[in-house]
Amino acid sequence: MFWLLFCVFFAACLAAGVTGGLFAPGSWYRALNKPWFTPPDWVFPVTWMVLYVCMSIAGARIAMLAGNGIAMAFWAFQISLNGLWTPVFFGLKNIRLGMAVVSFLWLAVLSAMLSMWQLDWLAGLLFVPYLLWVTIAAALNAGVWWLNPDVARHPPPAPS
Repeated sequence: MFWLLFCVFFAACLAAGVTGGLFAPGSWYRALNKPWFTPPDWVFPVTWMVLYVCMSIAGARIAMLAGNGIAMAFWAFQISLNGLWTPVFFGLKNIRLGMAVVSFLWLAVLSAMLSMWQLDWLAGLLFVPYLLWVTIAAALNAGVWWLNPDVARHPPPAPS
């Protein structure tokens, strides 16, 4: 049963991750000033794949436990926000709205981690790297906003 649940959670993670391919950074992002701590491009897919495995293991472990409703709700909420950030930031090119989404994502990941920790400490622990990565993502989003105030204030028109 664990492996079936793992596959379901991993599919949800990959579905959220597909937005990275649908809304690639492109020339708009390359032209922005970025913080000094911006990782090289290759780090993102490698990190996300490791995180998706950890998130899927945590989700599968929690799904098999009684009293998992709150933890499962937070798991579902965080993955929906995870999938939303890329279309907002790279698709709409909206840095400020991207900051709002990543802020809510951070809160959702923290809530998922804490609610899972109460049911299964290992599942909660598996979300710690994810929370760290979303913290870095939020700092990068904030840094891009800080270094590109005019672009953040006036995003290009949404694609039609």
